[in-house]
Amino acid sequence: MARKAGANVPKSSKRPARSGSVPAASGRHIDWTVIGAVVVVLALIAGLAWYLVPKFMDEQEAEALKPQTVEGYVPSAQDPDPSTRISGVTKVYYKAAQHVRADQRVAYDQSPPFGGPHDEVWATCTGIVYPNPLRTENAVHALEHGAVWITYNPDTIGADDLDSLKKKVSGEQFLFLSPYPGLDHPLSLQSWGHQLKLDSAGDPRVDQFITALRRNTTPGVYKENPSEAAYPETQAACAAVPGAFDPSNPPPADEGQPGPDAVTMDGTGGIAATDENTGAGAPMPAG
Repeated sequence: MARKAGANVPKSSKRPARSGSVPAASGRHIDWTVIGAVVVVLALIAGLAWYLVPKFMDEQEAEALKPQTVEGYVPSAQDPDPSTRISGVTKVYYKAAQHVRADQRVAYDQSPPFGGPHDEVWATCTGIVYPNPLRTENAVHALEHGAVWITYNPDTIGADDLDSLKKKVSGEQFLFLSPYPGLDHPLSLQSWGHQLKLDSAGDPRVDQFITALRRNTTPGVYKENPSEAAYPETQAACAAVPGAFDPSNPPPADEGQPGPDAVTMDGTGGIAATDENTGAGAPMPAG
């Protein structure tokens, strides 16, 4: 007996699609909003890194260039003047408290000077980087307060060395920096009664000198006066004198030779110094 066509054909297990339905997508749905937000965040992070990383590295470099305390050069009662072990240091005993007027000059015996008669007003020595040469009579007074004055020859110092000096000095109390045209070395460090001339800012003697002499209050430094410290005015400050010295517009350096009317190194021609610690204008005791 003949079979009916299609009698044993199995039925499909799939239901026919309803009219108007859309087949499901084979992949996941991409949320472009989330991706856009991630891209923006990554861009912000990259931008911050681009800005902050070099700044951080500059700060790290500047910190590394700051004066570092050098072991073996810290003053003590047993070792009042460690600078005597620094090769090249010139040491001279100068009498303190010898002043001159703002219109007077001193016939200094050293260049740059590092002691002797000086102006009544001191140069601000609170880590100032002066762009122009200073009047030496103001700078020497800052040395009497325990500061270290770093000078450089603008014609012979290298750009990297000058940048290093600026970073070393900037913001550091009892340090200041200024150009000194005609200096016979690229740079020179001065503290009261002491000087060190060098060819490179990277010389380790820079930090040795600063460690040994910046605010060295230890007595016994000078054989001429054993009771005196490395600098005379151990209680003095480095801040600007309001109305007397403007670090943004300091007195300019004098030009040419001092002349026959200059104050001599023994103070002849100067004026009576006053006691800056009392602020009373009393004459300084003879010493």
